[in-house]
Amino acid sequence: MNPVKHNITVRAAKEQDSPLIMDLVRSLARFEGLSDRVLSTEDDLRQALFGERSYAETIIAEVDRETAGFIIFYHNFSSFAGKPGLYIEDIFVYPRFRGLGVGKELMVRCAQIAKERNCGRMEWSVLDWNPARRFYEHFGGELQKEWLLYRLEKKGIEELAQRK
Repeated sequence: MNPVKHNITVRAAKEQDSPLIMDLVRSLARFEGLSDRVLSTEDDLRQALFGERSYAETIIAEVDRETAGFIIFYHNFSSFAGKPGLYIEDIFVYPRFRGLGVGKELMVRCAQIAKERNCGRMEWSVLDWNPARRFYEHFGGELQKEWLLYRLEKKGIEELAQRK
């Protein structure tokens, strides 16, 4: 018996995809159990991704012309490498499309972009319980045990910005 062959395509998101991107973000948050942490609106995403100053880029994956997932990335910089890096903020594939190669296509496209833009590295964070860790390791991703992620959210930024 031959497995069903699906047509997977990846494309750069367009401004009119903003409602779709918002839905994907909410779906990712539900998967991670973090729905209460989604503060962004569709307009916030539209401005950040397609506004006068774009802060990140999005790639949409489709299976047989149906939205299957997305990846949001932006550039950071390594002073040690002297080059930009590509940081994957979010990658998500709807459950019914998992196992078809959608995530692979999204990661491959990001690697192609990183290569085209002469990036010194690609990085991303993963929740410790996420079974996708095996997926990332399959592609050569290495857990950086010596680096700890620190974060300031809005309140912390406001407080720090007022210090002298």
